[in-house]
Amino acid sequence: MTSLPAGLELRPLHVPISIDAPDAADFREMARVRNLVYAEISGHDDNSMPADELLPSYQPDPSQVRYCWLAVLDGEVVGRASLDLPQEEGARTGFWLVELRRSVRNRGIGRAAFALIERTAREHHRTVLQAWAEHPETDGPRLAAPTGFGSVPRDHAARFFQASGSTLEQVMRVSSLDLAGAAPRVRDLLDEAERAARGYRVVQWALPTPDEFVESFAAMKSRMVTDAPSADLEFDEEVWDAARVRRFEATYLDAGRHMLITAAQHVDSGELAAFTELVIGKDRSAMSHQEDTLVTAPHRGHRLGMLVKCAALQAWREIAPDSPRVMTYNAEENRPMLSINERIGFVPVAYEGVWKKVLD
Repeated sequence: MTSLPAGLELRPLHVPISIDAPDAADFREMARVRNLVYAEISGHDDNSMPADELLPSYQPDPSQVRYCWLAVLDGEVVGRASLDLPQEEGARTGFWLVELRRSVRNRGIGRAAFALIERTAREHHRTVLQAWAEHPETDGPRLAAPTGFGSVPRDHAARFFQASGSTLEQVMRVSSLDLAGAAPRVRDLLDEAERAARGYRVVQWALPTPDEFVESFAAMKSRMVTDAPSADLEFDEEVWDAARVRRFEATYLDAGRHMLITAAQHVDSGELAAFTELVIGKDRSAMSHQEDTLVTAPHRGHRLGMLVKCAALQAWREIAPDSPRVMTYNAEENRPMLSINERIGFVPVAYEGVWKKVLD
């Protein structure tokens, strides 16, 4: 077992039932430090999330086991580490993070946390560890993704991943859209997409998903990890059913967050062919997020990606009129989706590296 730096404790995070419970202090502190770390990396608070909105996503879930530890240095919480283990039969992957305040870098805390993560992954017979990290633009040497699309600076985070034995596999583009400024363009592009998507109609709902669409929505969610461009990353195929959809929805509904799902339905068959998700927290004046977007393989070539994105953005102006912008994430090699975003008016604001380590 790796010895810890002096004064460091990697304390398992207790997840309370309620954010107001007497035993919720550690969770509230984890959320506070999480938000500080993200602000230090990005220079803004767009990725901040209140503890009560974060808590539902930490409740037990049969599809995934989450291990989380607080990094406590001389009695002060200075970061966190976590490992998510999918529970599909034969699962071989683990998804991890180590996030620390800038003031405690280069003191061996990250190495100790990763050693704990790797040891836990091996105990659960996982062979692949993968992680995402934002790499703010800086001058100096860069690392190119092996996909041939995108690069990241060889910054502190990149050096940490390389020292851990991880390799850069993919670059993700983080894009932002000015919602108010995009409105006229979104209307024109929606008209254009509707003409190209004859035989399809737009259906929309706020969570929870209507019973009539649950099975089709589950089928589309199950394709996200296999149909989206994933470079040489590895994902265990996910099994989604109605029960998993309802658990997924609860993490938003219980947090008071609002999700709008916009789908394209094939008129003749009634099959859902594409979807996108727009999300905002309880503060309806904050930034919005576009989360999963997918056009299923049999229905590609009908401008359905543009259709659902523009229909969602048009409806969003009524739902969250005070939200200034929406952020989305795409692989740099996903040119079809990037082209849609660029036509709508999304602009790059940051880049993330996706890192992989194969355990021997």
